[in-house]
Order: sequence, then C-alpha cells, then structure tokens
Amino acid sequence: MATHTEGQYFVPTPSLYPFIISLGLLSMASGFILSLAHERHKDLGYLQGPGEWMMIVGAVAVIAMIFRWMGKVISESEGGMYKKWEDKSFRWGMIVFICSEVAFFAAFFGALFYMRVISVPEIAAFDPDYTMYKDFLGTWPSTGPGGLVLGTEYTPPANFSPMAAWGIPAINTLILLSSGVTVTWAHWGLLKNNRKQLVIGLFLTVLLGIIFLALQAYEYHHAYTELGLTLNAGAYGSTFFMLTGFHGFHVTLGTIMLIVILLRSIKGHFTPQHHFGFEGVAWYWHFVDVVWLGLFIFVYWL
Repeated sequence: MATHTEGQYFVPTPSLYPFIISLGLLSMASGFILSLAHERHKDLGYLQGPGEWMMIVGAVAVIAMIFRWMGKVISESEGGMYKKWEDKSFRWGMIVFICSEVAFFAAFFGALFYMRVISVPEIAAFDPDYTMYKDFLGTWPSTGPGGLVLGTEYTPPANFSPMAAWGIPAINTLILLSSGVTVTWAHWGLLKNNRKQLVIGLFLTVLLGIIFLALQAYEYHHAYTELGLTLNAGAYGSTFFMLTGFHGFHVTLGTIMLIVILLRSIKGHFTPQHHFGFEGVAWYWHFVDVVWLGLFIFVYWL
C-alpha cells in the first residue's frame, strides 16, 4: 500500500496500468497494419482479417486503463497524498509536455512555410526548357506541380476553392478566444473560493469547445462536398487538413479534460491552495487557443 511521509516524495504502489496500456497500444498499431494489408490485398479474395477487432480491443483497453489510472490519481490527490514536491513535479511535467506540443505544431507550420515560401516558388522558377512543369505558377494556394500517381493510375491535380477566412474560421476564432476568457474567469472564481463562478465558467468553456468542434465538422463537410477541398488537393489540401485536423484533435482532448474538471468541480474538488488538476487543463486550453490564432493567420487568412 502506498504511503506518504511528510517531507518525502509520494511513491505509489506498483501498477499494471502502464503495462496494459502498452498492450492496448500494441494491439491498436498491429490491427491498423493488418487492416492496411487486408485492404491492399482484398482483391485477391482474402478473408476479413483480425485487424479491425484488434484496433477496437486495443482502444477499449487504453480508454479503460486511462479512466482507471486517472481515477486513482484523483483519489490520491483528494486523499492528501500530493504535497509541495508532487505539485512542483506535476507543473514541470506539464510544462515539458506543452513544450513537446509546441515542437509538434512547429514541425507542421514549418512544412507549410517550406512549401509556400521555398518549394512552390522554386519549382515555378525553373527554366521552361528544363522542367516538365512549364505551366506551373508559384502562387498560393496551390495543389503543387503535378497530380498523384496511385499504383499505375495518374490522378490529375484537383480543382478546389480555398477555405475563406471570414466565415466559419473567423467565428471559430471568436469562440476559442471567448473560451479562453471563460476558463480564466473560472480560475478567478476558484482562487476566490467561489464555487458557482468556477462551475459556470467551466460549463461555458465546455459549451464553446463543443460548438467549435461542431462548426469545424460542418466546415470539413462543406470543404469536401462544395469546395472540392480534400486530402487529395495536393500541397494546400494536405497542409490544410494536417494542421486543422490535428488542432481539432487537440480541442477534442481538451474538451474531454474540461468536462472531467467540471464534474470534479461540481463534486467539490479543488481549493484555492490545491488545484493543479484545474490549472494544468487551463494551460493546455490556452495553448490550443494560441495555436488556433497561428492557424487562422497562416492557413486561412494569408
């Protein structure tokens, strides 16, 4: 049984949660690979493989263990196991995690910069006598200099319309900026020990996050069905969905975390002196806000 001695760092008892999560991730990855192999060779009459079931089982295992593991952490926190040392380590861990997320998005923004500023103009500047892309223009948005070769079939460059900035993207920008205000207002309520302000602020933040995701889903449907903007739309399409899609995934995770924090706040968790669980999620949500501002400027507007 885990114990906590004053002045010493809390060390939990050994747990199977990391091991089971690792098995779940292995099952998901293996199932994905098997599914790809089956899809590639299904014309040969292969029977349905175990890939899909392996992905489902792996996902269920990972989600179940995360709930159990985080539930254990919450019970230890509410049980007074986490003191000054643990709080400091959690904060440093969250800072390092957010720095890794900054590097993650910096790589994708770097890919967008490389295509827009370097590769597309450079290809367009080639001597027409020594390039196969004589009519290619180095303007952005662009599908790139040519189509795709899938197997033995050539797919010509897609015709698409870029996503306008001053429609849904502008609305979503206002929504995310507003959500940053509401989560900060909730934090002020927590520091004042005002439980009502805390709960209302978190509820509004969750609601704004859900509205953002709903509007982005509508935007994707509009892009595919009316603008011709798909993942096959070359350089612009791949960077558009890569950046906005991963950001949407982060908003989804952030919304889930905010819902958990909201439910904990309703149950009476967190005090003005002890609330890193809330603070860590708030940091993450502000990071998501900042990334979206970069997306709005460099993907939608410019």
